[in-house]
Amino acid sequence: MTKQLFQLNLQQHFGGGEVYTHFLCQGLDALNIGYTLLTHPKADYWHKLSFGNTKIQPITPDLDGVITALGDVPAVLLTHGGIDKKWRKQLKGKGHRLIAIAHMPLYGRDPSSYDGYDGVIGVSRYVIESLKDAKVENIYPEPWYGVASLSRHIEEDAPILQASCYDWDLRKGRDRILSWLEPVYEQFRPKVQWQKQDGLSIGIVSRITPIKQFPLMFEHIAQALSEVPNLNIEIFGSGGYASVRDLRKALGPLGDRVRFWGFQKNVEGIYSQLDFLIAGLPEKEALGLNVIEAQHCNLPVLAVKASPFVETVVDGKTGFLFEDPRNDNGADLKAILTDIQNGLRPMPQPQQHKAHLDEFSLPVFTQRVEKAVSWLLS
Repeated sequence: MTKQLFQLNLQQHFGGGEVYTHFLCQGLDALNIGYTLLTHPKADYWHKLSFGNTKIQPITPDLDGVITALGDVPAVLLTHGGIDKKWRKQLKGKGHRLIAIAHMPLYGRDPSSYDGYDGVIGVSRYVIESLKDAKVENIYPEPWYGVASLSRHIEEDAPILQASCYDWDLRKGRDRILSWLEPVYEQFRPKVQWQKQDGLSIGIVSRITPIKQFPLMFEHIAQALSEVPNLNIEIFGSGGYASVRDLRKALGPLGDRVRFWGFQKNVEGIYSQLDFLIAGLPEKEALGLNVIEAQHCNLPVLAVKASPFVETVVDGKTGFLFEDPRNDNGADLKAILTDIQNGLRPMPQPQQHKAHLDEFSLPVFTQRVEKAVSWLLS
């Protein structure tokens, strides 16, 4: 008998996992699969996104809230990442089927977070291989690659104005004080609108999180990039105080050729004006939704020649894969960019490679979900 499907996402802040949740909802809607998205009561961003038939149900963010929402009839609960061991035990005891989507590779992470799950879905082959290496059971054999989901916000044509580059952690006294002071400072700072500067513009369009390892990467490439004339680094995203501080320090050799713009909603408008998107270091990255989005907007990507980027970028066609800068301090990346400026390498045109882009489209994602429906809902 087909079981009722519930999808659980109790994050209060909108990030890559929530983008994935949103296009999974779109895929389920396209297949006319009835389900309910269980959300945190303070996560009001869900109501600012475009949905089809999705039923959104805020719940108390605890085990009792989940149990009450699922009811007494055995159901399927689809979670993003693993949930607490106590939650797993009690939900399994009530006959519910647990399926997890693994958004991160397990290298360096605790594989027991997926103990007791009836199925685990990886978002890339790299993630699937990490699950296998960790001896995780019940792995779905094919990756559910992400989607270039750019039309998700109702208000996505907002001007690109300089904003705060910090995500304040209000549990910390320092961050709490700085979060109070920053709005006072912002009142006196002129509103600067993004405009592309002359030369080659390379952009970070991402949250500045430890997973991306941007400070470590730029420690190894900033000096090499500073030797490339007419090159600018534009950073669209926010992060914790320490992450932003360390990134600023690592970017020091580039001086005033670096600009921070903070979190922005109009990412499509950003992609259309950059020359390259640059990804962070690879080993903690599962896929890189920004890498996929950029290519769909015909923006080529610069990424380290390693998994998972070898799955998402076609070298020389949708971007360039370069030697890990921890091995050569950015020499390969510098050579690529110098050749581009000297006309020795053609600028990649990602939209000319439709077959590659289609692998990360909503219709193909929906086909992957459809193929798994009988397994998912059994």
